[in-house]
Amino acid sequence: MNYCVTPGCLNPQNPDNAKFCHSCGARLLLIDRYRPIQPIGRGGFGRAFLGVDEQIPSKPRCVIKQLYLQNKGSLALKKATQLFHQEAQRLDELGKHPQIPTLLAHFEQQKQLYLVQEFIQGQTLERELHKGNFTETQILELLQGVLPVLKFIHDRKVLHRDIKPGNIMRQSQDGKLVLIDFGVAKQITESALFHTGTAVGTPGYMSPEQEKGKALPASDLYSLGVTCIHLLTGVSPFELFDFSNHRWVWRDFLLNGTMVSDRLARILDKLLQHPLNLRYKSADEVLRSLTPAPAAQKKSLPPPKQPNLITNLWRRYAAGPLGDVLNSAVGIDYTHLQRLLAAGKWEQADEETWALLCEALEKSPRSYIQASEIDRFPGEDLQTINQLWVKYSQARFGFSVQKQIYDSVEQDFGKFCTSIGWLPYKQFRSYLQFRDSAPLGHLPSWSWASGTQLSRHAATLKAKLEACQIL
Repeated sequence: MNYCVTPGCLNPQNPDNAKFCHSCGARLLLIDRYRPIQPIGRGGFGRAFLGVDEQIPSKPRCVIKQLYLQNKGSLALKKATQLFHQEAQRLDELGKHPQIPTLLAHFEQQKQLYLVQEFIQGQTLERELHKGNFTETQILELLQGVLPVLKFIHDRKVLHRDIKPGNIMRQSQDGKLVLIDFGVAKQITESALFHTGTAVGTPGYMSPEQEKGKALPASDLYSLGVTCIHLLTGVSPFELFDFSNHRWVWRDFLLNGTMVSDRLARILDKLLQHPLNLRYKSADEVLRSLTPAPAAQKKSLPPPKQPNLITNLWRRYAAGPLGDVLNSAVGIDYTHLQRLLAAGKWEQADEETWALLCEALEKSPRSYIQASEIDRFPGEDLQTINQLWVKYSQARFGFSVQKQIYDSVEQDFGKFCTSIGWLPYKQFRSYLQFRDSAPLGHLPSWSWASGTQLSRHAATLKAKLEACQIL
């Protein structure tokens, strides 16, 4: 289908082969390249359409945004056009970040202003909420995924102005979160019409200062906090705020059984503070709160258990003969892993472990392993890999070390990740610490695990280790 984007067209739908609108006669192809096919969004300041790039052989999809000016006076249009080109330059720079849609084009046609951006295949978090309220692990994943993007834009003196679940998408391809729909259309339109002090954003998610027309980096952080409590509770932000007492009461709306740690609750409360001096000032500050210092990570483990854990495992795996027994039920040679670990080459050993796990499952090297496949690991091979890690790290690393830490925090995956210095979702290797001083249980990593949320892998691996008596 072709779709006519001329404002006021009475019958905008047209056949695929049409070049001009059958209703109003307007040319359907924008700048002889972009073909709108259906509307996907509308507001008082613009419209959005799903489109196709006809000049690329694969005809990839794109998002076409049309800015709408109620006042079409020459002065307003001139001002809007000037601001439009300025904002397009900003979007072009921001689009270089992998979690922000790429700007493909910006142009003026028939006195209408257009932006064309990369089409992101995936679902918004608002749509994901239909499947059920978010857990603490998912909220931590959201914060860790979005805060670096906010830091990126804030460092470039840009604000998003409209953070909400509907403007955060999870890509189907890799599960990464993408920030969409910067408040550009409304900002340009309001400025062009000389509406000073007008709020740009979505009611319920806007900070007090943003509602008064004064947005700051902390305003985006406030909106992110509102987004988190909406996803945790499934309740509208308007209901989560007690207007009579002027405070957020999101805890009152948590479903029975929903657990939120004191640490996350404190972070959310600080994001949601009305006074600016009590709120987080920067994305970096929030990220520091999410990632405890190494000293704090070590203290998070119960003091009596840590020495016992190391002592017991060290006695079990190192007190025997000097030669290692490299058993394998499927004929795998573990000599290379043994040498890497003996030399303290933790990163290479971690990569070799991934390759060996894939080999044991008859998968291609560096393939991702689903939680359901863990049960197929040969127990003899899992035992060999684990004992090598435990022995040569002096009981600091290994699957059995990770299991005992997981049990010590009562199988709370968020606390487990905090204890061993991991992010609570898919590990990017840049976050890993390949050194002797890494937190207890930090290695081997689970870079091999498929998906972005690893709590299911943790439960399945624990069960497998227990079944193989790797304790």
